[in-house]
Amino acid sequence: MRRPIIAITMGDPSGIGPEIIMKALGNKLVPEICRPLVIGDAERLRGAGALVGSSLEVRSLAEPQEARFNPEEVECIDLRLVPPNHPFGTMSALSGDVAYRCIERAVKIVESGHASAICTAPLSKEALHAAGHKYPGHTEMLAELTGARGSVMLLAHGGMRVSHVSTHVALEDVPKRLTPERLRRVIDLTHDALIRLGAPRARIAVAALNPHAGEGGLFGWQDIDVSMPTIAKAVEDGLDVVGPIPGDTIFVKLRAGQYDAVVAMYHDQGHIPVKLLGFEIDPATGKWRDLSGVNITLGLPIIRTSVDHGTAFDIAGKGIANEHSLVEAIEYAELLASHQPKA
Repeated sequence: MRRPIIAITMGDPSGIGPEIIMKALGNKLVPEICRPLVIGDAERLRGAGALVGSSLEVRSLAEPQEARFNPEEVECIDLRLVPPNHPFGTMSALSGDVAYRCIERAVKIVESGHASAICTAPLSKEALHAAGHKYPGHTEMLAELTGARGSVMLLAHGGMRVSHVSTHVALEDVPKRLTPERLRRVIDLTHDALIRLGAPRARIAVAALNPHAGEGGLFGWQDIDVSMPTIAKAVEDGLDVVGPIPGDTIFVKLRAGQYDAVVAMYHDQGHIPVKLLGFEIDPATGKWRDLSGVNITLGLPIIRTSVDHGTAFDIAGKGIANEHSLVEAIEYAELLASHQPKA
């Protein structure tokens, strides 16, 4: 099978995106599994390459058809939007706009058939908003750019796979987002993703919204009135789904391998357990480092994966950022692209 082309967006140029891209593309695994095509700024990547000690040459391209995918080179669709000496580590509207333009171009490249998937380096939501792009994050931006409705965030770290009924909304609005239609869509998209990721049984557990799954209605009725009948219908339709399982035990069982994925009700319920296992203190520096972890957007007409961390402005420009999450995100993009359902 021919290696898929993965469009890798540079993210916020003031963050660690350019550095982790240059590090990741120096990992021998990446050119073995895919043909990486960076969407960003060639000169910024060259500067990042110098920071991290990369020997890779950066080629400036206008169109994806110009790429030759030599493992010793980084192919970059050069948007030429980052001025010389643009600072690392600071939020700016310019950087937010660059991050948006990278995503916008990557979507067009995939939709035109010149790449099979998008893998995104981190952006700053504050910078994005300062540039006038009023999105809560990548997920919502990609949904609008592709005309998708009802996209779903799936976080993955090893055997910890967690999809979300709601993400970037206030906690008081979460119960309103739990509808039979939304929960069933999240279950279905999670099931399809698990099959493509090689989990043939696709065992899914649905987390409870309320403590003790509502305790018979004492702590809320959503788990009884919405989740239970929706889960029962999914089981009737042949899916391997259980729940609602109380949130204080469900992730212990996921980690023990009883399920292949969990459907979380809201952002922090799903993010905290994955990130707890995905980060550690580096004993050499005393700083947090990302071991791995991937954000996958389900429900789009295109494949999109991403790192599960932010721009890390505090260490940007120092050449010490960890690329492991980006390498894993590229691996997931390749896996999903290579197992696309047949039309």
